[in-house]
Amino acid sequence: MTTTSAENVREEVRRRYALAAVTADAGGCGCESDGGCCGNAACDGDDGTFGKTLYSEQERSELPGAATLASLGCGNPTAVAELRAGETVLDLGSGGGIDVLLSARRVGERGLAYGLDMTDEMLALAQRNAEEAGVRNAIFLKGVIEQIPLPADSVDVVISNCVINLSTDKPAVLTEIARVLKPGGRIGISDVVAEDRLTEPERAERGSYVGCIAGALSKSEYEAGLEAAGFRDVSVEYTHSVADGMHGAIVKGVKSR
Repeated sequence: MTTTSAENVREEVRRRYALAAVTADAGGCGCESDGGCCGNAACDGDDGTFGKTLYSEQERSELPGAATLASLGCGNPTAVAELRAGETVLDLGSGGGIDVLLSARRVGERGLAYGLDMTDEMLALAQRNAEEAGVRNAIFLKGVIEQIPLPADSVDVVISNCVINLSTDKPAVLTEIARVLKPGGRIGISDVVAEDRLTEPERAERGSYVGCIAGALSKSEYEAGLEAAGFRDVSVEYTHSVADGMHGAIVKGVKSR
């Protein structure tokens, strides 16, 4: 992918998710089910794809409605990250803030939850949601996931919900995740992952880049990328199908000491 085309993809992603934030803030679904962005946990219903019930009724009831309306993911990383009291958590592509707010409550007052997003509209929405929820240990940062604005060895856990597939430089993302994690730190990521049998053109045939399909890594590419970035105990486990040969998946790993 050329620099120009990569910039075009990033701008299209930014535009789509800015619109989703405005729509969710107005009480509508963050993204309609037209392939325009990743699915919506609040509005798509339990169709077994992106609209799979990702968060429990209790989790959703504890948060502002706009946080759920802007939840455009393919999983629930907070359910698999095994967060502990006092930890520092970073959510890449935090959107309306649902995973940051859930993480902040799990790590407690002695812990801290960062949310990183490149979209002003999403950051503003997330901050309002945190204030409405009374969550004080959440900090939202503006930036891109290829250049995380945090120091090295500063985070215990990195989570992400259907965002890494949107990056046009995934090796940079994985390297940055390893950089900000403390030695022995871990990841709990939900993402769309392709079966190894699919070529890049075949992935593109199944959906758009902004719809979290065309840019997905294959299972072996994800595993190799994490290992190259310095992770051990890497696992990529499919959870549900989102298209032929494409799956929502849970990605885990531990930064080597």
